[in-house]
Amino acid sequence: MAKSSSLNVRVVEGRALPAKDVSGSSDPYCIVKVDDEVVARTATVWRSLSPFWGEEYTVHLPLDFHQLAFYVLDEDTVGHDDVIGKVSLSRDAIAADPRGIDSWINLSRVDPDAEVQGEICLAVQMLEDVLGRCLRCHVLQARDLAPRDISGTSDPFARVFWGSQSLETATIKRTRFPRWDEVLELREMPGAPSPLRVELWDWDMVGKNDFLGMVEFPPQVLQQNPPNGWFRLLPFPRADEDSGGSLGALRLKVRLLEDRVLPSPCYRPLTALLVESVLGPAEEDAASPLAVLEELASGDCRQDLATKLVKLFLGRGLAGPFLDYLTRREVARTTDPNTLFRSNSLASKSMEQFMKLVGMPYLHAVLRPVLHRVFEEKKYMELDPCKMDLSRARRISFKGAPSEEHVREASLGLLTGYLGPIVDAIVGSVGRCPPAMRLAFKELRRRVEQRFPQAEHEDVKYLAISGFLFLRFFAPAILTPKLFDLRDQHADPQTSRSLLLLAKAVQSIGNLGQQLGQGKELWMAPLHPFLLQSISRVRDFLDQLVDVDEEEEAGGPARAPVPPSVIVREGYLLKRKDEPSSLATRFAFKKRYFRLSGETLSYSKGPEWQTRSSIPVSHIRAVERVDEGAFQLPHVMQVVTRDGAGALRTTYLQCKSVNELSQWLSALRKASAPNPDKLAACHPGAFRGARWTCCLRAERSAAGCSRTHSAVTLGDWSDPLDPDAETQMVYRQLLLGRDQLRMKFLENSNVDTTPEADTGKGSNAVEGAGSDALARQREAAARLLEVLEDLDRAHEEFRQQEQGKAAPGPLGP
Repeated sequence: MAKSSSLNVRVVEGRALPAKDVSGSSDPYCIVKVDDEVVARTATVWRSLSPFWGEEYTVHLPLDFHQLAFYVLDEDTVGHDDVIGKVSLSRDAIAADPRGIDSWINLSRVDPDAEVQGEICLAVQMLEDVLGRCLRCHVLQARDLAPRDISGTSDPFARVFWGSQSLETATIKRTRFPRWDEVLELREMPGAPSPLRVELWDWDMVGKNDFLGMVEFPPQVLQQNPPNGWFRLLPFPRADEDSGGSLGALRLKVRLLEDRVLPSPCYRPLTALLVESVLGPAEEDAASPLAVLEELASGDCRQDLATKLVKLFLGRGLAGPFLDYLTRREVARTTDPNTLFRSNSLASKSMEQFMKLVGMPYLHAVLRPVLHRVFEEKKYMELDPCKMDLSRARRISFKGAPSEEHVREASLGLLTGYLGPIVDAIVGSVGRCPPAMRLAFKELRRRVEQRFPQAEHEDVKYLAISGFLFLRFFAPAILTPKLFDLRDQHADPQTSRSLLLLAKAVQSIGNLGQQLGQGKELWMAPLHPFLLQSISRVRDFLDQLVDVDEEEEAGGPARAPVPPSVIVREGYLLKRKDEPSSLATRFAFKKRYFRLSGETLSYSKGPEWQTRSSIPVSHIRAVERVDEGAFQLPHVMQVVTRDGAGALRTTYLQCKSVNELSQWLSALRKASAPNPDKLAACHPGAFRGARWTCCLRAERSAAGCSRTHSAVTLGDWSDPLDPDAETQMVYRQLLLGRDQLRMKFLENSNVDTTPEADTGKGSNAVEGAGSDALARQREAAARLLEVLEDLDRAHEEFRQQEQGKAAPGPLGP
């Protein structure tokens, strides 16, 4: 049995932010932190007080996380970025509603005294002698304290209060990982029992000392269970100050998914019901347990359910039959071929998620070269006369500013210059497309041809595939390449407009030109000849795409979406020399091209060069951030490996941004997740000048002074499949709809058996008629409820087993 915890975070937009620049605007971005760990940074939205980010992250977390924080900053070219405000959400606040948080939240001021982090290790004893009661507080050490000095460190000391008495430890200079090992004894004074409070402060020679955090223990705890271990530092208790909206607000969507994943045998009955639905005869599609589950999902839940089901069936090698099952149901209830797969049904969402899980490397190979050109060249393109800015267009002649006609002709040439390579890359990508996608499209085409065999519906078999591949895969990736991991940053406004024009053109090609010349965008007419020429090539491409051997059926053996040998991340990083000379730090780091697969982390001088060296992923024992003060460089990480002789070796790598650092950390941690003997602690500094820069210890072999964060990763397309975890999420989805399930199928005798009644597409007469169909639906609902009750009992049994364990106490090592 295992427990899992993850956060679905969407930073949507901001409003009414204060102006931080002399221009009367700001360049805002967000930093997302989980406790002390920065997990993501949004793109900067230039010159805006109401920025839209629309960035979404899935963060896998340790079970004991406490807080999620969003910091809004104004990016400055010179000097430090200005802090605008923050939104802080406790774990309890997020978990209060199973549906999560979806609202506007006012930004609050960033109070340095509230920005505490880290832990302190204490051992407390209550003693009695002839003089009375005595409290002995052994202050051992602290770790991961907040940096208060400009050097990125602190000068911490501890102050212990008991009643009216107080004592202080010595001050340890220039470290966030102090080791005091001091015993402070305080005598009990007359009066009521007093709590014990331990405060940490950063000593400053000039000005007042800076607060680093505190812990407090009530008298009952001191008497019954004196503190002994690591304890999380907290800020001074104070009421949250609401800025009243003067700092603006953020619109956030946050949902905590925290669950206990039971042993595999517990999920077999539920999995069997779902598999039975997929592999059963087509005439029972409408009354299967999966059909009942589909009717319970609507709105936001439908996309979550689609993702979980696709992963579940993909992990069992049944993604093909699952998608075919949904296609049969969708096609059967569609009477107008023009509306086929145009709604956000479970079938549409499942195919969309399937393409992202299986086809992301394919998407990158097809689109990345051309999109890189668009971003680098930054050409001005515009066809809409209402949006033309002649002052920003390139000067065409020496007779004055260019006319609209000149801008239109130049833009048309640039657009076709980008669209040509895009279309060439797509139609020439048949061999690159994953076999699982090609087989899914083949079955999709077969079902559509069976449903609409008439000659006037000849295009429907092409539109069904191109609607997914072009309208839901290629076009969205062109429009927002950052959300598909094609770029590290959002496009600037001019490039964003160019991408929009390219995405519209690709959509028109995907629609096979059916809507050309219609609607409000008649200004796209100059591009129509090129689009019409491309459509015949796209038809041929789609014919070739579905010409695939049936023996490679996606319903074969279970497999991960990404084989171990496939490159999941690559790019340039700066690598520190293994044995650097006494040269300056900057010269000790050399630019190298790294590739990470499920098997190795390798590097060379460039992407075309032969691999110079590689690290087996199985040797990795920790992947952690490195303090900026270790090398006076930002965005550095360390990969700690254990060689065949058992010795630990550390490789230091520098990334170019916070986001790149988070992505490499996440990818390396997930790749090495199955490794045994992972390190529980490591040094966030470096061994330089005969001591560790973090804890100042002089022994190179000294035990790590900071906890590792192997559980903190970002979810993406390369995540390993876990069918048990996905089945658990399906179980949770069913729990939310259990009352609706009883009411709709068991308690209400007048059940409307028409599936997807809210889609407005009409229904299949066979599905909607007869008491036999109603009886089968009720039987499926009863079987689902029975499985739910069995899983309820299993969870309760494991919960009772856990109650015998020790109550929550000090933090682990």
